[in-house]
Amino acid sequence: MPDTSMGPPRMMKIQGAHANAGSQRSRLLAVLLMAVAIAGCDKEKPAEQRAAPPVSVMTVAPGTIPVVLTFVAQTESSRQVEIVARVSGFLDKIAYQEGELVKEGQLLFQLDPRPFQAQIDGATGEVQAQQARLSTATANLNRVKPLAEMNAVSRADLDRAQGDYDASKAAVFAAEAKLKEARLNLGYTSIRSPVTGLASRASQRQGAFINSMSEMARLTYVAAIDPVWVTFSVSQNQMSRMRELVTSGQVVPPKDGNYEVELVMPDGSVYPERGRIDFADPSFSEDTGSFLVRAVIPNTRKELRPGMFVTANLKGATRPDAIVVPQLAVQQGPNGHLVYVIKQDGTAEVRPVVVGDYQGDKDIVIVTGLKAGDRVVTEGVLKVVPGKPVQITAASADAAAKAPPKPADAAKK
Repeated sequence: MPDTSMGPPRMMKIQGAHANAGSQRSRLLAVLLMAVAIAGCDKEKPAEQRAAPPVSVMTVAPGTIPVVLTFVAQTESSRQVEIVARVSGFLDKIAYQEGELVKEGQLLFQLDPRPFQAQIDGATGEVQAQQARLSTATANLNRVKPLAEMNAVSRADLDRAQGDYDASKAAVFAAEAKLKEARLNLGYTSIRSPVTGLASRASQRQGAFINSMSEMARLTYVAAIDPVWVTFSVSQNQMSRMRELVTSGQVVPPKDGNYEVELVMPDGSVYPERGRIDFADPSFSEDTGSFLVRAVIPNTRKELRPGMFVTANLKGATRPDAIVVPQLAVQQGPNGHLVYVIKQDGTAEVRPVVVGDYQGDKDIVIVTGLKAGDRVVTEGVLKVVPGKPVQITAASADAAAKAPPKPADAAKK
């Protein structure tokens, strides 16, 4: 017979297991329902609105601004003269301080004058001898002429006397020319500065023999530094671009092209004296494709020296009806430059623009894309979202409403 003693307990265990499984399913279903309910509540909760970012704006106001043309330039002496010995001789003296300023007519070198003084003495004696011969020939001619008129002497005697007189006169002239040459040579032994300027170092030392027919005849040079010349090159592209701007009326050049030249030194300081353009090369260089322009700059303070590299700013041209904004307001987009403009409803709009030249250190010219009255974001640009509202700061709004446009102020001054 089957054993039934274990039947009831086993059935109780099975029933208990089924009961526990049902309880777990109930708890799981309750958790799922709660999660669905929470998710439904989250979906129904509205998203938080982003606060409008504070920005500073400026109101666009066209005005006349100066146009400055900038070039890399180099200074040079307005008159640099090589000091060359004209006669040969021994160098007796170097009479100037090398590298210092010398005056026009100041003695620089002294050659030994004694051989040239001897030549003067010899030439003087020759002049006196020829003058004595001329006196004799003159007296002889004066005696023969009356006798020839009376036919007391032959015509040949008169011609001979006249010839002697003419030859003696020519000999005196030649002797006097040699005397003048000897005096000039003596004067050349004292070598003086032809200009006022800075004298370079002497290439020969005291006691050296100077041969005027060789390269050693070059003794030094003197460079005039007041005024100085400033030269720079203008390329074909720069010339064409400037011509287009002038033709279209975007730039108005100064009257008669009389630009004022301002120099900026290598340390960034502005040289106090201004100059004017006095020469422009009539043709372009075949090597560089540019032509040379030269300006004359007063140098009364002697601060400029030949060979310095400086920046030349050409002033005098103006740009009428120009729109200028801070450089920080202009952003670089994938398709070019852009700015943010605040519309009447207070939202931001992306505005593509075409930029021009820089104006000063912080501003830039907008060629196209903006018009008078546009409000451009100048600070807080990175926080602006296109199509979203912004909060204009009170100081920015007051400045935009009350302050006159900066370009117009600069033009009036």
